[in-house]
Amino acid sequence: MAVDAFVLILSMFAVGYAFARFKVLPDNAADVLNRVVLYLCFPAAILLYLPRLRFDWRVAGLAATPWLLGLAAWGMLWLIGKRLRLRPDVYAALLLCVLLGNTGFIGYPMIRALAGEQAVAYAVVYDQFGNGLILSTVGMYICARYGGGARPAFAAIARRILCFPPTVALILALTVVPETLPGWLGHGLESLADALLPLVMLAVGCSLRFRMPAEEIKPLAVGLVLKLALLPALVFGGSLLAGMRGDMLAANVLEAAMPSMITAGVLAIAHNLAPQLAAALVGYGILASMLTVPLWAWLLRAAG
Repeated sequence: MAVDAFVLILSMFAVGYAFARFKVLPDNAADVLNRVVLYLCFPAAILLYLPRLRFDWRVAGLAATPWLLGLAAWGMLWLIGKRLRLRPDVYAALLLCVLLGNTGFIGYPMIRALAGEQAVAYAVVYDQFGNGLILSTVGMYICARYGGGARPAFAAIARRILCFPPTVALILALTVVPETLPGWLGHGLESLADALLPLVMLAVGCSLRFRMPAEEIKPLAVGLVLKLALLPALVFGGSLLAGMRGDMLAANVLEAAMPSMITAGVLAIAHNLAPQLAAALVGYGILASMLTVPLWAWLLRAAG
């Protein structure tokens, strides 16, 4: 990982946390920053990198990885939940935060810093065809199943997916956007994509919370070990067996190693599914990932 990128990640993270602690920015600053990323920087990165991708059968494996990983994680959590006699709300919070990784907001800039721009296109496939769809389908089912809400209708899920700004960018990138963009457009998209890393880390720093009940420390440890260590290890081995190498292998493993999705934590909190545990899984997970994700990148380089 380039030293300057690592310094930028940590410094923006610290600045965001300091801004929130000392009330420098409004209380909704993290939400505003996330919306800027969602509507501008995130789609720009998709439009910039995805048209450069060369599709083959291994790309399908890349898109399937988060679904297969989700099944494995669900099975592990079911066994662990029975063993530890977890409350249903704690079990549901773990499901959301372990199944759903921050493969977009944090994944894109981290993979760009760790593996280079050429790996970001593969990260887009993992995120958009995997995590994005899992959030809108399985994630909403978990909230309805354990949060007491009504199960979402198929039409509502489809509308949500198709109206999501990154999905619109994905469709354009796969259909009409050429591999080589006009100079002015390419430079504009590159500038927006470059803003992704500092804005994301500033928003993360603004939104982090660390307090939680003592009885939820064990579930927290379970979630962090699964999300940051065991599941990436499964993907590492499976990717090698599937013949993935180079940028595709790096993107697949590093995306699997990303911390819990912030939106997953927000959903758990909104549905009263162990809110403090969900917030801790996101907060401590992001903090720990500043060490674990570069470690996985080092292991990839050492292996290849």
